[in-house]
Amino acid sequence: MASHMGNRQSLQYLDRPQLLLPVNPRFVWTTLFIALLINMLPFGRVPWMPDFLALTIVFWGVHQNKRVGVGTAFFLGVLMDVQQAALLGQHALIYTLLGYFAVTVHRRLLWFRLVLQAIRVFPLFLLVRLIELGIRMLGGDTFPGWSLLLAPVIEAVLWLPATWLLLAPQRRAPEPDANRPL
Repeated sequence: MASHMGNRQSLQYLDRPQLLLPVNPRFVWTTLFIALLINMLPFGRVPWMPDFLALTIVFWGVHQNKRVGVGTAFFLGVLMDVQQAALLGQHALIYTLLGYFAVTVHRRLLWFRLVLQAIRVFPLFLLVRLIELGIRMLGGDTFPGWSLLLAPVIEAVLWLPATWLLLAPQRRAPEPDANRPL
């Protein structure tokens, strides 16, 4: 009977939001650097390819808005512009907007469950893709096709594994106790 009660308490513990350890700043910058390197891989000009750096900027802008904000997003955007030989300022503008919107909605977004968070960040990714398309079209580029609209969907779906992966080092081992509920 006692073991059955212990299992029930541990199941109730899993329903509660878990307290996280403080994030290591080196981990934040390492993940941003890895996302930058993934974006720099030569995948060709596939319009539906998700922007991993944009996803990581939004994630850390929501979860660590004092460390990753508009300035960091702008700097990473300039690096992407230089690397892709794109219209200078295109990625800088896009990432700056993403950083700003992530910092703006971070308090409200964290109240939702993970699936609802993914649904709520989808319009951010869609908006910046449309702005990026407009900048490219004004710069004389050709229309890449409607498959461009798949990228924000893929980025929103990637929000779920990205959250699990990027918050993994901060999770505490669940040790429920009658005297220590945290």
